[in-house]
Amino acid sequence: MTGSITAERARAGEGRRAGPLIVTEDLALLDDLLRLCAAAGAEPEVHHTVPEHRPSWDDAPLVLVGDDAAARCRGAVRRPGVLLVGREQAHPDVWRRAVEIGADGVLRLPDGEGWLVDRIADVAEGVGRQALTVGVIGGRGGAGASTLACSLALASARAGRRTLLVDGDPLGGGLDVLLGGERAEGRRWPDFAASKGRVAGGALEESLPAVRGLRVLSWDRGDSVVVPPDAMRSVLAAARRRGGVVVVDLPRRVDAAATEALAQLDVGLLVVPGELRAAAAASRVASLVGMVLRDLRAVVRGPYAAGLDALWVADALRLPLAGELPLDPGLSAAQDAGLPPGAAARGPLARFCTAFWEQALVPDGAS
Repeated sequence: MTGSITAERARAGEGRRAGPLIVTEDLALLDDLLRLCAAAGAEPEVHHTVPEHRPSWDDAPLVLVGDDAAARCRGAVRRPGVLLVGREQAHPDVWRRAVEIGADGVLRLPDGEGWLVDRIADVAEGVGRQALTVGVIGGRGGAGASTLACSLALASARAGRRTLLVDGDPLGGGLDVLLGGERAEGRRWPDFAASKGRVAGGALEESLPAVRGLRVLSWDRGDSVVVPPDAMRSVLAAARRRGGVVVVDLPRRVDAAATEALAQLDVGLLVVPGELRAAAAASRVASLVGMVLRDLRAVVRGPYAAGLDALWVADALRLPLAGELPLDPGLSAAQDAGLPPGAAARGPLARFCTAFWEQALVPDGAS
């Protein structure tokens, strides 16, 4: 008998991205596979045997064939991405059946659940270039890291890139507030604090507040919440898989969660005012961050103490100079008017951020 799953059974995947083709009549196995697809944010297509409509078999990103359906799948067109899946101890003939249907491998549940969720999520989200992930860290308190992080995210979004701004500093006051989006509906960090394992990138993006053309993951106005390292790792990995640009505003205190965030960065920007004490404080931050992140660069901002300039500060920190953050005389007035930093596309800060992305996003091998 051939037929697709009923609308009621498929509703578990409603609103999710296209997922695998499942071929089975084993209801217990089907329930397990539907649960795993839901965890991966994917909507499967289910049949009892090889679909009569050939593109369903040929074009599915992944095919999961139940043990019970292996005999019914003999003779199907050979294709990559087929797995033979069962719930019990492997039968002695399981590998023979896998070869007969051209399966890439054999998977037993529940032992292989974690691996299968990752595989389903990968194929559902597509294979593409991961997001360029940039972290911004203050060399000392009040250095302007949050201001730069917001400006970088706005400049990226203005250029039409998929952009996610992540507030990694629980004591920073909230980047959604700085952007004027504290009332925007969506999930905040406390909703993800218990995240473990795989987080679906598409579901993450769609759940976050949309502010000024970008998505923002920030804090709510409630009590302080500790984000475990596992949650930080899962959320940032999901954000990176979506592609585009991810900007992370990081705390100066390098705790376990911040270490996980640093491990996922492509480049870090250390914001340092042009003062001796600021340079001394930034040196300590740089030494800690440099233990995790290889590509750390200095962004120096004036005004400068006598005898100092941007190159002197970067050399003192033994970091490459990413740029000199320009003075933006209209920044305070704009913020008083409710505009976030870098909102004025022609302002000095916005121009600095636009130039940064133009350089950072040059394709590999381009001059």
